[in-house]
Amino acid sequence: QVQLVESGGGLAQAGGSLRLSCATSGRTFSSYAMGWFRQAPGKEREFAAAISGSGGSTYYADSVKGRFTISRDNAKNTVYLQMNSLKPEDTAVYYCAARTYRTGSRVRITAGEYDDWGQGTQVTVSS
Repeated sequence: QVQLVESGGGLAQAGGSLRLSCATSGRTFSSYAMGWFRQAPGKEREFAAAISGSGGSTYYADSVKGRFTISRDNAKNTVYLQMNSLKPEDTAVYYCAARTYRTGSRVRITAGEYDDWGQGTQVTVSS
């Protein structure tokens, strides 16, 4: 099983920025489609951003488009989520996900398309 470890969460003020990181243990990281999802209290987990294995393609939820940027460093087996212009409604636990066992490294935007998940990191945005 591939291990995913998120970091970088914390408290930010509205309008501020945070950068999340997700380090993986997989040996073929560049073949993994990667994604970020989030879950706010009392709500279902929702898609935030995704990136293809090569990093050449990305996709964002409308709610974060223009404010969040997903990227990856295949040499470091790490995916990032740069979050700018944060809003209180961005408050959630953020989860990193990897498509590790099934083939196909293109962008994936639904939770069911991913095989492994991190433990989550809390992001809290104050108004």
